[in-house]
Amino acid sequence: MSGADPRAARAQRPPAEVRHADELARLRADDTDPRPPGWVLSLRAARRFILGDPAAGITRKFVGDPSLIDRALVALATSRGLMLVGEPGTAKSLLSELLAAAVSGDSTLTIQGGASTTEDQIRYSWNYALLVADGPSPRSLVPAPLLRGMAEGRLVRFEEITRCPLEVQDCLLSPLSDRVLAIPELPGPAAMVFAREGFNVIATANTRDRGVNEMSAALKRRFNFETVFPIPDIATELDLVEAEATALLRRSGVTVAPRRDVLEVLVTTFRELRTGITERGDAMERLSAVMSTAEAVSVAHAVGLRGWFLRGEPGEAADVVACLAGTAAKDDAEDLARLRRYLEQQVPRRSGAQWQALHHARHLLPG
Repeated sequence: MSGADPRAARAQRPPAEVRHADELARLRADDTDPRPPGWVLSLRAARRFILGDPAAGITRKFVGDPSLIDRALVALATSRGLMLVGEPGTAKSLLSELLAAAVSGDSTLTIQGGASTTEDQIRYSWNYALLVADGPSPRSLVPAPLLRGMAEGRLVRFEEITRCPLEVQDCLLSPLSDRVLAIPELPGPAAMVFAREGFNVIATANTRDRGVNEMSAALKRRFNFETVFPIPDIATELDLVEAEATALLRRSGVTVAPRRDVLEVLVTTFRELRTGITERGDAMERLSAVMSTAEAVSVAHAVGLRGWFLRGEPGEAADVVACLAGTAAKDDAEDLARLRRYLEQQVPRRSGAQWQALHHARHLLPG
């Protein structure tokens, strides 16, 4: 796809336009619907790419409310940016990547927000050797993702925008409102970069980060906000964890699939520790740590690796306990005690060999 580095095909995690290049090519070839200016796919084709079309051999890549995808695509076709907010691990970054791949054919124009992010990393910087030799010129200019997205008419992804200082966030104001970026160091027409058709910004923010660097009211007005919610039902979450963990294990050299009964215990444990409610409807202690679907996939991956490379089998419930500790004890030291109480008090009430194995392995928790 356009803009994709061919070396990315050999990367641990290639971008979406490389992972799904065949599907994107087929969708583009068959797409006869009208497209917004600068888009590589129509809205309906982009929707099929993200939500899947089994009849056409297009896999589903995002599990969530289809109306969210419709609203997101419509927002990106307007003059407002798209802000995806939600709990950590709800696949906001994945959705951002898929949207960029579908709309622009390239998801790699990405800004990673953080406390040390500067305007230079967002807009542009300079090749100082050329700057000293020739002075400010287009040749000495080093474009950052925002400048490239505007000049090339592509989507720019801004991950964790609220982790950036407020004054850094506000460098988006003019590009989003007037669709122009000033480069005052350059003379003449080169001092103004006007956005081409197809340019827009997708930003993501975690609800747990609210208050860290809250966005200005002026910047909020330039975005449509959409909330990405956790997966509501356990069957859908279990299927997703199984599919993602199987793919990760295959890429890690594991030749056996994860056990469904072990994954069912894992996903149920995550949901109960996340919500503070058991499957029976009883209230229990919830963890302060993020117990998201993404974390469940990561633990399922670790369980499979532990079982295969240490014992030559797919992984058992005891491996779940061993791998859970690193997930639970991140934010609050008390979370490890809460997890221990869950294994001692709630798990014995369950029937089934894997639940019994989970209870018997509680001694594997550190401390």
